[in-house]
Amino acid sequence: MTTLALPSPVRTLTVTEPAITGYRTAARHCLPAARPGQASPVHTFVLAHTVAEQTVAALTEAEPGPVSVVHLGQDIRIVRQARPDEQITVSLSVAGIRKEPRGARIALRTELTGEDGPGPIAELTISALLVGATQLEPYGDVAGGPPAPAPTGAGTPQSATHELSPDWIAAYGHVSGDLNPIHLDADAARAAGFETVIAHGMSVVALAVEEAVDRFADGDPARVRGLGCRFSAPVPPHTPLEIVLQPDAEARVVRFTCKTPRGAAVKSGWIEIAPPRTGGRP
Repeated sequence: MTTLALPSPVRTLTVTEPAITGYRTAARHCLPAARPGQASPVHTFVLAHTVAEQTVAALTEAEPGPVSVVHLGQDIRIVRQARPDEQITVSLSVAGIRKEPRGARIALRTELTGEDGPGPIAELTISALLVGATQLEPYGDVAGGPPAPAPTGAGTPQSATHELSPDWIAAYGHVSGDLNPIHLDADAARAAGFETVIAHGMSVVALAVEEAVDRFADGDPARVRGLGCRFSAPVPPHTPLEIVLQPDAEARVVRFTCKTPRGAAVKSGWIEIAPPRTGGRP
C-alpha cells in the first residue's frame, strides 16, 4: 500500500500582468472587458493547479491501472490578490484520504505566499475523487475548508444565462494551463463517457464569480475574500447555463448555483465580498 511519505511539494513562480489579464479576460465570457492587471479570485486555483497535479501523480504512481481525477469541490480563502510581477510560493499538503467504492477521495490544502510574507495571501482546499485508485491508505480528514460565512437576511436574487462555445472552452484551457483532452477533443471526451467536450468546472465558477463582482462589488475583484462550491454535473457547449445569485441583505455573502436544462452543475456555491475599499494598496 502507498503511504504518505512524500515531501510537501513547493513551487515558486512569478505572476505576470499578461497572465493575470489573460485569465480574467477568458473568465469574463460574454461580459464587458475588465481593467488590465486585476486578478480574478479564481486565478489562485490556476496558480495552485500544477502542484496539485504533481501531488496526485506522485500519490497514484504505484496504481496498477489508470486513474482519473474528478474535481468534487473547491474552497478558496483570499487575503489579497497576487500582484503583477510578484513572486509567489505555492506549498501543498495532503489533508486526508478516504477509500470509496470507485477509488479514493482526497483533500489537498494549498497555501500561496507572496513577497510580503510571512502569512499566505490565499489558502485553498481541493476535494477530488481519484477514480480507479486502490492502493492508497486512509489518512487524515477529507472535509473541505472552513464553513461558508453565514448570510445576514436576504437580498434580491439575480440571474444570468450564458452559452459556452467549444472555442471559449479551448481558450480557457490554454490560459488556465488545463489541457485535459476531455475539454479540447470531442473524441477524447466521448472515450471518457461524455457526449462531447465539457467546460472546465472552474471556468463555470470563475464566470459566476465575475457576475457577482459586477453586480455586488462594483466590478472590483479584490473585494472577494473567499468562495466555495461543489461540482455535481458537467457543462457541455451550446447549452444554456443559468447562474443564479442570491445575495444577503448587505451583499456581503452571495450564494450561487449554476445549472443547465439537465439540472445543477455547480451547487452550494458562496462568495464572500468585503465592503468597498477606502484607499491604499490591496
